[in-house]
Amino acid sequence: MATKKDAKELETPEVETPVVEEAPEAETEAPAEEEKFAKAGKKSKKHVEEVKAEEERQARKAEKAAEPEKKVGPKPVTRSRLERRGKKYQEAYKKVEKKAYNLTDAIKLALETSTVKFDATVEMHFRLGVDPRQADQNIRATVTLPAGTGKDVRVAVFAPLDLAKAAKAAGADIAEDEEFTKRLDKEQLDFDVLISTPQYMPKLGKYARLLGPKGLMPNPKAGTVTMDIEKAVKEAKAGKIEYRVDKQAIVHVGLGKVSFGADKIAENINAFIDSLKSQKPASIKGQYVKSVFISTTMGPSIEVENIYN
Repeated sequence: MATKKDAKELETPEVETPVVEEAPEAETEAPAEEEKFAKAGKKSKKHVEEVKAEEERQARKAEKAAEPEKKVGPKPVTRSRLERRGKKYQEAYKKVEKKAYNLTDAIKLALETSTVKFDATVEMHFRLGVDPRQADQNIRATVTLPAGTGKDVRVAVFAPLDLAKAAKAAGADIAEDEEFTKRLDKEQLDFDVLISTPQYMPKLGKYARLLGPKGLMPNPKAGTVTMDIEKAVKEAKAGKIEYRVDKQAIVHVGLGKVSFGADKIAENINAFIDSLKSQKPASIKGQYVKSVFISTTMGPSIEVENIYN
């Protein structure tokens, strides 16, 4: 008869424990040797990097050359400046020949070629043979036009009370004492010409940035810094203008309106030319006036015979 021990041995079979094989030790990789470069020359690090960059650039260039060319559309047609003008301007331009006109014919043609609906300004442009960088050749002066400018000039006067009253009687639109600075504090520039006395000029110093860029700062050369306030006001109202040469050695000036007619325009032009001749510097060599052109606002330019040297 089987014992309890024999029965227990029959019920639980023996389990063999698996034998775990030991994994071979991982071989440690030897560190790669760093590339050694020379301090200078073809084997230097900088030269090697430059060679690699050049090879990459050549490779990209070859790939781009292998790509199929893209179809390019037709070249856009660029119209000339004259073709881009309005029809009225083009018709007026046909009347102007490529030659220098005498002053009388040039004035008549300028009035004929004015196509705008408003009363256009007659302008003249004198290219001078001066160097504006030289102090004695920086042309700047004033002239009173016999027929006026055709503009309603608003004159302001900044002067002591007694002179301000006299200026008001002479026709000044604004004539005030210390109260005038309140207008400037509010940036109210409702005038075209500002006249002041010499003793009041320091008070305008802090407004130079406001008045200077607009050409309103009084200046002795322009006759707007004076003790004879009444005379300055009358001249400004009568048609006194200031002109000066620009950086390109050109004087641009408006000499009346189309409505003046040819005779009054000619009077203004002759008065201006006389003033311009009187400003010829003694140090200038060669031609004083190189070329002269006349035009109206938005009108074609007409060359005038240069007889003003």
